[in-house]
Amino acid sequence: MQAKWWHDKTAYQIYPKSFCDTNGDGIGDLRGIINKLDYLKELGIDIIWISPIYCSPCIDQGYDISDYYNIDPMFGTMQDMDELLAEAKKREMYIVMDLVVNHCSDQHEWFKKALEDPEGEYGEYFYIREGKGDQPPCNWRSYFGGSVWEKIPGTNKYYLHMFAKEQPDLNWENPKVRQEIYKMMNWWLDKGLAGFRIDAIINIKKDLRFEDMEPDREDGLCSGYKMLENAEGVEDFLNEMRDQTYGRYDAFAIAELFNYKKEELEHYIGDAGCFSSIFDFSTAMIGASEKGWFDRTPVTPKQYREALFESQLDAQHAGFMANIIENHDEPRGVSRYIPEGECHDKSKKMLAAITLMLRGLPFIYQGQELGMTNNDFESMDMIDDISTKDEYQVALSAGYTHEEALSIVNKHSRDNARTPFHWDDSENAGFTTAKPWLVVNKNYKTINAKSQLEDDKSLFSFYKALIKLRKSEAYKEVLVYGGFSPAFNEHDNLFAFYRKGKDKTLLVLANYQNEDYELMLSENIHQVLINNYDSFIINEGKIMLEPYQVVVLEV
Repeated sequence: MQAKWWHDKTAYQIYPKSFCDTNGDGIGDLRGIINKLDYLKELGIDIIWISPIYCSPCIDQGYDISDYYNIDPMFGTMQDMDELLAEAKKREMYIVMDLVVNHCSDQHEWFKKALEDPEGEYGEYFYIREGKGDQPPCNWRSYFGGSVWEKIPGTNKYYLHMFAKEQPDLNWENPKVRQEIYKMMNWWLDKGLAGFRIDAIINIKKDLRFEDMEPDREDGLCSGYKMLENAEGVEDFLNEMRDQTYGRYDAFAIAELFNYKKEELEHYIGDAGCFSSIFDFSTAMIGASEKGWFDRTPVTPKQYREALFESQLDAQHAGFMANIIENHDEPRGVSRYIPEGECHDKSKKMLAAITLMLRGLPFIYQGQELGMTNNDFESMDMIDDISTKDEYQVALSAGYTHEEALSIVNKHSRDNARTPFHWDDSENAGFTTAKPWLVVNKNYKTINAKSQLEDDKSLFSFYKALIKLRKSEAYKEVLVYGGFSPAFNEHDNLFAFYRKGKDKTLLVLANYQNEDYELMLSENIHQVLINNYDSFIINEGKIMLEPYQVVVLEV
């Protein structure tokens, strides 16, 4: 594998609207990020991925962009952005922006011009098709529910939107569209951006037959994911984008990529791959159902282990995956992956150590380092997320009561991850002096940055220690480039794997249950590098792990 500057880095995702508000309007801003760079540096962060801050009507929280060249006033100004880039550079940190180019906003000038003349130049910037009689062109379902087709008033033409109707898909088959996108990307890279997180990029290639498929719900529609199985040739677009943009700059490019095949991984993340890395979403897909969130099943430790280990083995000869517990599109990881009633500092630390000791790039989502949990939304009036609102209706249609539907979406809502950051135990968790745009989690008094920064036994301090170990000269080679090998798979509720480098071998043991665990170890232990308990019990090769204990051993 060819060494790259990002391989030994640790990344952190900021959801700016909920990170830190400095002007008292209840919304986080760029000035807030600038003010908290030293906090992130203290944690050990190198790369900062910022969710969309471009101009947007915010139908989907900024993932509907109306102007790619400007900062939305709610977040600040381009001068603020330039200052952020400069201040990050002073601290040897790198800024990565979200790139949303599968679709734009219906308020983008291109789409406005397309609606004025659907058969003109800008009509070709989108997928506009004639309806079938009085019906849409085909029966594909949007990821947010309902048809992917929206009728253009006064015509029998429809435009395609894989997401919300306010997010028309850009026509990547049109070379003019692609060149406009590449020009914009290079403009940002020339400003000093270190790279991009590329949103929903697999969707840029469509099955251009636009044919009906077998319905998978009572609404008569079929999931858009099915269409992707028949869409061929996305690699040509991706290679072209790499060669004409970030590839020229040695910039970092990480993709949100679903529906890939094991044999395709090297093409995506190998030395000559389309991207620097892609996120490992294997655990996020556990228990998912085509029917909706109401049919989703809880995650078991065995399922979690199997998903992670399979991804690790698939990727290690291809390139680097990005390892996550959560992000802005998922509920809080500690609430999802730790059994109900057992979510505490010990189990949170266990989850952290498993993730950061895996092979690949660690990505931490804001508040993860504090152990922020799911919120308890008391009514749908407290929910902002468009996807959650759709799933609430899906649950009602499936026969659940309003109370049951609310309970269902509470577990899975994206708004769980989007509640404001807990800076301290003051009003609104120190996030803002105004009414926050989204309700603050009630547990901010006990889970907040201020209290954890002052506690060397806190979860923040534990994350800091894990990151420091990964960067250390003594263990960098084994933790960054070392191989991954599962161990003790015959043991239930035990996470065990080796990281094997050129001259060092580490063993990670995690007891994923609420009772003690004993096992025999044949290797000699040179030292205990990480331990979320004050003690580690071993007697004549027999190890006893306490509930949710995790240790990283040099053997």
